[in-house]
Amino acid sequence: MQGKNVYFLSDAHLGAKLLKNNRERELMLVDFLKKIKPVCSELYLLGDMFDFWFEYKHVVPKGHVRFLAELANFTDSGIKVHFFTGNHDIWAFDYLAKECGVILHTSMFEIEMNGKSFLIGHGDGLNPNDKGYLFLSKAFHNRFLQRCFRLIHPDWGIALANRWSSHSRLKGNGKIDAREYLGDDKEEIVLYCKKVLQERHIDYFIFGHRHLPIFMQLAESSYYINTGDWITHFTYAKFDGEKVSLEKLEEKK
Repeated sequence: MQGKNVYFLSDAHLGAKLLKNNRERELMLVDFLKKIKPVCSELYLLGDMFDFWFEYKHVVPKGHVRFLAELANFTDSGIKVHFFTGNHDIWAFDYLAKECGVILHTSMFEIEMNGKSFLIGHGDGLNPNDKGYLFLSKAFHNRFLQRCFRLIHPDWGIALANRWSSHSRLKGNGKIDAREYLGDDKEEIVLYCKKVLQERHIDYFIFGHRHLPIFMQLAESSYYINTGDWITHFTYAKFDGEKVSLEKLEEKK
């Protein structure tokens, strides 16, 4: 890493129709990426960066050009950008990889950096008892259903998807309807991390999805970090080669 940092962030939900400050948040995100670029060795985007994303054969959702251009600037400079699909931008295929040069992840990713083990992902679908959610997730991953959706004209398909997305936790007042911390025995990601630790050691579990910044010690040298979001919290995680910290975007004075 040679004195540089690895950055993790998630859940910007760019393009969310119920939020009125999409351009402002995109500019804040791009400004942040420009500031960290000189000291960034790798960038991990942990899902739901877009409120909706679907790649037709010759069409992608309009907008987000500043953000996409900055990702291309990162990869053109030799900085690896890992893009994880979330439950809102689940239908990312090869466009982002080909045009922006990102490394696309559709599932959790385990890696060792500077002698520390990391398990990284979006964080959804970790409760095996949530049959309804798992059924929907399986349906959205189904290639046949994806092809069927592609047959819908983009004007109709994207409008339909945006309407579906509006039934999420996003509120029209620019807030996120994120539940408060439910407790160690009810938080799905915490329970999942503890289950993994019964099988093997992981130094850092880093997830998004929860829209709640969390830094929790799970065991003597094992931690769970949730990166929060870029809607209300504007938080991110940083690995400096020795330890991970959870940080917040500095407000402009």
